[in-house]
This record gives sequence, structure tokens and C-alpha cells, in this order.
Amino acid sequence: MDKRIVFSGSGGQGVITAAIILAEASSLYENLNAVQTQSYGPEARGGATRADIIISKAPIRHPKVINPHILICLTQEAYNKNAGIVRPGGLMLTDKKYVRINYKVDARQVELDMYLAVMEKIGKPIVFNICMLGALTELTGLVKPDSILAVLKEKIGPDFMAMNQEALETGIQLAQAI
Repeated sequence: MDKRIVFSGSGGQGVITAAIILAEASSLYENLNAVQTQSYGPEARGGATRADIIISKAPIRHPKVINPHILICLTQEAYNKNAGIVRPGGLMLTDKKYVRINYKVDARQVELDMYLAVMEKIGKPIVFNICMLGALTELTGLVKPDSILAVLKEKIGPDFMAMNQEALETGIQLAQAI
């Protein structure tokens, strides 16, 4: 198993936080090797962000992802910039509110109403990234949802755990519905 993943979006969406959670869940709870790198614009919020994650049973020799197996685009700008890099036969996950699909790629394209579902069920956009992780885990089986929850329990206070767990389950349910 060797999966190369790119999360892309804008500052404030939790793209980098989600990548860190996925990498930690892989390495700490799934007994896999993982590396995560990130890049972002100078803006505090709204600037382009990208996080690369590699998950592998073998040692990882280079941290940069060139042709990802999985590409997640949470903004139109991220989609326009990155749609062409997804590996043929890969997976592209986008959010219906923020991304309009307008390129034909040789990958499975999954559009989900993640942001809308989070706002309807939870009412706070801060867990949009956790909903995306739920959808990703359901679509790919990269890690178990319990591994994501274990990392969340370490990183956030108990007052926010129920909201994050509900967001994760919402993403899983969205992916199961397709």
C-alpha cells in the first residue's frame, strides 16, 4: 500500500489540520508510515492551501506528492489549479457548494454536499474538514474512523468532541449514500 494524497482549499477551511490528523491516524493507530507537508499563501484566511500526505507500509523516501492517487479540492481555485494532477484511475473528491466540475479527468470524481450537511446538522463550519475526513475514510478505507477519532480526542477538548464525531459520521453517511 502506497497512497499519495493532496488536500487543497483555502486558509480557514482546516485543510492542513485535516492532513495532520490523517497522517497521525495512519502512523499512530494504523501502524503505517506517513509523511505530511504543507504550503499556503501569506494570507491568514482565504489564501490557497495545500497539504501533501503519503501513507505507506514501506519507508517513505520523498515527501512531495506529484501525481496523487487522491485529490481533494475544497475551493474552485484549488480545483482549477490541481484537477490535472490526479493520477489516472485515482479519486477526486470535491464539495458541491464550493466547486463546479468543469474538467474531464481520468479519475473517479465524487461531489458531495459536505459543507451544506455540516451547516444543516451542526451549524458550525469549523468541522467541515472533519466531515471531509469522514467521507474520505468511507470512500477509500485508508484508515478506520476510530483512528481519526483517537487523534481528535488527543487534539481537542472534550467540549468539542461530540461536534467533531458528528461531523465525521456525517461525512461517512454522505459517502455511503453514493
